[in-house]
Amino acid sequence: MKKMGLDVGSKTIGVAISDALGWTAQGLTTIHWDEGDITSADDALAKIISEHEIDEIVIGLPKHMNGSIGERGELSKEYGQHLEEIFQIPAKLWDERLTTMAAERVLLEADVSRKKRKKVIDKMAAAMILQGYLDAQ
Repeated sequence: MKKMGLDVGSKTIGVAISDALGWTAQGLTTIHWDEGDITSADDALAKIISEHEIDEIVIGLPKHMNGSIGERGELSKEYGQHLEEIFQIPAKLWDERLTTMAAERVLLEADVSRKKRKKVIDKMAAAMILQGYLDAQ
């Protein structure tokens, strides 16, 4: 069974999945969603969960640098609870501080154009969140 990592933003959700052994994470896709409608990405996620036989979801938990949890973090917690209820799969929260900035730095160092960076940054951040979680297991 595989794990799925999510980088949940206000307009997009970056999605990554692990290999079957749970050793490596690969960016899969970016889902566009309406944060005001918590169910708006359910169909797309259901398809991924079914196709890849996902047994656990890891959601990036944005924290402030001092470790406190702000509004975005609370929204991630709510979203995790929603996914657990809908899909009956455990959803874990994983500290994602600086993940998007690290992904951006990797893409800049690889000389990826701004236009291409915008298309892949969310799924790359999701892969970094999931890889951090896998490495800690």
